[in-house]
Amino acid sequence: MRRTALFVIAALGLSAPAFAGAEKATADSESSTPAKKSSKKRSKKRVAAFQGHNAAKSSLRTEPLAKPSGDVWLRAENLNEEVRVNIYKPDGSFDDAALSQLDELFRCTRTGAVRAVRAELYEQLSRFFDHFEGKRIELVSGFRFSERNSSRHYHASAMDIRIKGVSINEMYRFAESLDAGGMGVGLYPVSGFIHVDFRAPGEPSYRWTDTNGPGQGNDKHRKPTRRTQPARKPTS
Repeated sequence: MRRTALFVIAALGLSAPAFAGAEKATADSESSTPAKKSSKKRSKKRVAAFQGHNAAKSSLRTEPLAKPSGDVWLRAENLNEEVRVNIYKPDGSFDDAALSQLDELFRCTRTGAVRAVRAELYEQLSRFFDHFEGKRIELVSGFRFSERNSSRHYHASAMDIRIKGVSINEMYRFAESLDAGGMGVGLYPVSGFIHVDFRAPGEPSYRWTDTNGPGQGNDKHRKPTRRTQPARKPTS
């Protein structure tokens, strides 16, 4: 019985190299064909639709921003409404009546809800108006009540904008120059606008490019709700 076992072991030992060689040859012959297919797949590799990163501290503004003129000329594209106001009173404080007009233009287009937008965002809007020689600014999106609560749009501290005749790359660079810390600036080359926001307290400045097309990744439409206009806190 032991002799039989030795014979089997010997037989296996002799046939193993031949089997291994055949297996390798088969693998090599099979891998040669898929190699061409994989190279084709690699050539069609998709580029990530979203690319973002924290802004380097060295790139942030160190000098205080000059106070803008306060003039704002804004048209809400989805509402086909426009407002032209100055956000300041003669004494330099915020004009609540002017801010309320802009809040109405910034309202959620899905629900009609209105929220008091962060006044500093309107100051940035005025800086865009001043810098680009009084051209009308197109508001693509402002406050979004039905947005996820992590979005700055939901917190009424974000805007998507464009200006006819001005490249979004130029607008993006100008927006970056306004950031002394705590701002988000996004570039949307397919949809043709830039995003500007104030981050949540303690969050670093952020930059991104999003090549999704219009409507991609957005929440589904929800039923309209009654408009609400919260009281605006007094400014100092």
